[in-house]
Amino acid sequence: MNKKMRWWLVALLVGVPLLAAAWWLGTPLIINRTVDEAFPHSANATIPTNMTQQEVEQVMVSLAKLDETVEEAMQATTPPVQLKTGEFRDADSSHRGSGRATIYQLPNGTRVLRFEQFQVTNGPDLRVLLSPHPTPTSRGDLEATGYIELDRLKGNIGNQNYVIPEGTDVAAQQSVVIYCRPFHVVFSVAQLQDVDQ
Repeated sequence: MNKKMRWWLVALLVGVPLLAAAWWLGTPLIINRTVDEAFPHSANATIPTNMTQQEVEQVMVSLAKLDETVEEAMQATTPPVQLKTGEFRDADSSHRGSGRATIYQLPNGTRVLRFEQFQVTNGPDLRVLLSPHPTPTSRGDLEATGYIELDRLKGNIGNQNYVIPEGTDVAAQQSVVIYCRPFHVVFSVAQLQDVDQ
């Protein structure tokens, strides 16, 4: 193999992974993902023992698309209860966030974290965390107090819902954190306050 061919082979082997990494890291900075989820349809549902909250939600969403006339009086339902709420704030001048985070307890006992009018600077592999630390600003703050990872952020803009795992001590959670997992950077924090009942 001649020298010129070897140079092109090395450039290809190094260049392709570098371009892929640059695309993965760079595109979230220029591309927004908008989500607009309704409050869970299954908020007042009793979850059967052989189904998960997500499966019930899928069934309820499918059925919500059907139109059917009801001539009976509907039974009164218990509304979801707000447990904690807080406003998202900027982590720094380049990682900005706004909107409201609220933890709801549904009548069936399921707890849901809901974002409304939410917007955050986009980034690679953003995660939604609950933390006992009231205002974490770094990886060290999160690791010192522990945290619960709920899910990957669905979109950096819009209303969205996250189911809180059973057994989570919601009373101990003091903040919702949008966190960049690959670079361990806090993008935004909503300090949670108890809602007076």
